[in-house]
Amino acid sequence: MSAHFSRNLSMLTDFYELTMTNGYFREGKKDTVGIFDLFFRRVPDDGGFAIMCGLKQIIDCITELSFESEDIAFLREKGFNEEFLDYLSSFSFSCDVWAIPEGTPIFPNEPVLTVRGPIIEAQLIETLVLITFNHQSLIATKANRIVRAAQGRPVIEFGARRAQGYDAAVYGARAAIIGGCASTSCVLASQKFGLNPAGTMAHSWIQMFDNEYDAFAAYARIYPDNCILLVDTYNVLKSGIKNAIKVFDDVLKPLGKRPVGIRIDSGDITYLSKRARKMLDEAGYPDCHIVASNSLDEHIISDMLLQGAKVDTFGVGERLITSASSPVMGGVYKLSAIIGGDGEIIPKIKLSENVSKITTPGFKSVWRLFDRSSGKAIADVVTLYNEEIDDTQPYEIFDPEYTWKRKTVTNFIARRLTKPIYKSGKLVYTDYSVSEIQHYCQRQVEHLWDEVLRFENPHDYYVDLSNDLWNMKHELIKKCSE
Repeated sequence: MSAHFSRNLSMLTDFYELTMTNGYFREGKKDTVGIFDLFFRRVPDDGGFAIMCGLKQIIDCITELSFESEDIAFLREKGFNEEFLDYLSSFSFSCDVWAIPEGTPIFPNEPVLTVRGPIIEAQLIETLVLITFNHQSLIATKANRIVRAAQGRPVIEFGARRAQGYDAAVYGARAAIIGGCASTSCVLASQKFGLNPAGTMAHSWIQMFDNEYDAFAAYARIYPDNCILLVDTYNVLKSGIKNAIKVFDDVLKPLGKRPVGIRIDSGDITYLSKRARKMLDEAGYPDCHIVASNSLDEHIISDMLLQGAKVDTFGVGERLITSASSPVMGGVYKLSAIIGGDGEIIPKIKLSENVSKITTPGFKSVWRLFDRSSGKAIADVVTLYNEEIDDTQPYEIFDPEYTWKRKTVTNFIARRLTKPIYKSGKLVYTDYSVSEIQHYCQRQVEHLWDEVLRFENPHDYYVDLSNDLWNMKHELIKKCSE
């Protein structure tokens, strides 16, 4: 199922995008074709990789781009001249766009999205593109870490009430599912994206009744096929589990039903889950699942399982939906080239005393090299767009900074990651459901070596430059430094 939120966000931009585009217009540069790259410099949580996410919403935003009469009136009040405002009134997106598909593992300093087109159009979408990529890729990356920590146990996204705004709740849930979560508590996200909604009761349900047993019994009678009881309102071991078992015996068993589970939302969940498992097994309910929630993340989940926690499902909220431990993705959108009147690609570079902030110029594409024997990803290579990597021949890769680190790759498969999204403003990309993207993501992550998947001190996955691109970059650095 696909969802499209029909709303015009053209004015959701930084003011300097408008001052610059007005300047381009006034300087006679509106027809100049620019090439911009979106990339990021650091993986959140110092992880080994991130997850590409948000492309569908970038497409939605671009589809709706137009400046309405009230937008033009507002900009007129801010001093923009009438010729520029007339241009915006008839604005129509005509750029070419390439991107790495959603759900793909991505790495620092490689272009995950490239825009080529009239400089004003390409510049005006910068803020929208960055908002969407930075948020959804951040949450998808965090979700993938948490899901991997759960070691095959389902993870439910529980974060709507802690999300930083309505859109963050809805699109964060989408990103969490792409990252690997099994379901979400957010009903709007479930409705819009065809996701599995999950949730049973809060503590207020139990508090509404005279006692815990009555609360459990009422819920079991209403939902006999999906009975999950929250057992920590008063005391997990002394009352919660005991009352749950009694209700299973008194209400569900006569109906021929089995309980789905219990949920523990506070306390030492590792200890409580062990005791709860023993009590449920002894009562004849070994199939009753234990759900754990309460400020969980990948590190807590890993520790819990290492200590033998008997948890079957994890509900993860605030630390997932906000990526609390590393809340900034840090994607940037930089001009990498312009195209001259004769069609020549003129590379552009940004220099910095901070080497990590020196951009890679030119019109580029990203390739991933896979070992034919193991299927594992060896490295990514950023090339000039017209370059091809021939995987029938040995190919030398090298570290772009420490160039003496070289390796000749053989017996490999080379795949171009960047795919066309728009051609001359026309959408050419196939839309996929969230479920399809999730399954694709899982398969792609499986291509990474375990060393890259580590949470602590992961192996540095190489993102190399082709020899031609490296030479062009360093010639331009030398030229601009003179």
